[in-house]
Amino acid sequence: MFKIQTLNNISVAGLERLPRDRYEIASEIANPDAILVRSADMHGMAIPPSVKAIGRAGAGTNNIPVAEMTRRGVVVFNTPGANANAVKELVLTGMLMAARNIPQALEFVKSLTGDDESIHEAVESGKKRFVGFELPGRTLGVVGLGAIGVRVANAALALGMRVIGYDPTITVERAWQLSSEVKQALSLDDLLVRSDFVSLHVPLTAETRAMIGGARLKTLRKGTTLLNFARQEIVDEEMLLEALETGRLLVYCCDFPSSRLKGHPQVIALPHLGASTKEAEENCAVMVADQVRAYLEDGNVTNSVNFPEIVLPRGEGYRLAIVNSNVPNMVGQISTDLGKVGLNILDMLNRSRGDIAVTLIDIDRPCPDEVLDQIRAIDGVLSVRQLD
Repeated sequence: MFKIQTLNNISVAGLERLPRDRYEIASEIANPDAILVRSADMHGMAIPPSVKAIGRAGAGTNNIPVAEMTRRGVVVFNTPGANANAVKELVLTGMLMAARNIPQALEFVKSLTGDDESIHEAVESGKKRFVGFELPGRTLGVVGLGAIGVRVANAALALGMRVIGYDPTITVERAWQLSSEVKQALSLDDLLVRSDFVSLHVPLTAETRAMIGGARLKTLRKGTTLLNFARQEIVDEEMLLEALETGRLLVYCCDFPSSRLKGHPQVIALPHLGASTKEAEENCAVMVADQVRAYLEDGNVTNSVNFPEIVLPRGEGYRLAIVNSNVPNMVGQISTDLGKVGLNILDMLNRSRGDIAVTLIDIDRPCPDEVLDQIRAIDGVLSVRQLD
């Protein structure tokens, strides 16, 4: 029986992927094998040594101590693309709100008083204050062409916009999904000077923190709209406010309100709604539950932020799942220990990523406990599991 701890409300659609005859699930549970989390902050949390996997029902993992988990040999999963459509729709909403002055118009209507005739007169005389512009023919620059960025780019093309994209690390899978009509920017700065709208879709890293700062904000076309539904810290807020005051930036639309941004007449700040749809929550929960189950039961890893992807289909035999430091001769030492007691390897797969390696080994009969202990004693081995 596997034990799963939930730190947030996880959609029932996801929890149903974990059969009750094999999984015990609770928010309070001793010695969990895995933790499922959405937004709960795990930094500073006492994570039990029994934990083998952490599944984040969402894309960002800033709320998880990933580096510490990596040192302990704990896999951390996320769900890239599960909420992509929800975020895409919100980005399109942001562009339309900015182009048509929707927030200001709504505030104007809420302020109207009097009878229907006086309201009608006020509407007819006041609507000229909210004249906007249409999207076809405008240029959208998409920074980051992952699951969300590709969807945003393709959708903007369908609205009649010109689209340019920048992502030096785009994957082959995403490149196939991206419309051939999306033009390539030579650099981030090249994209910024050519765009009427700029939408950010990159993770928060040391390289992307304050990526949109003073110098780059000054290169924007006058009247640009900046959309940030990625991470708050990607944009330098101090320099952003200056760009709004000078008119270099027309509108800043984001999912991250702050004391200085809320109420600013040129800011559309939403309360972190990017993935807040029933569909996105269900998609994330199903995806992360499947990933955690595949790891606990078979040792397979997909969509991990700290482990290599490794998938070895189950065949005959008994499986060992081993996590170790990525150093020479680990597989050799492990196979030697197995060979000493006459265990025959039926199938094996080894993958590495950075400092971590994962080895899946199918053997012809169960591995004795004393051999498992010998493998655990190898310098650099972080965990050894014999799977049913």
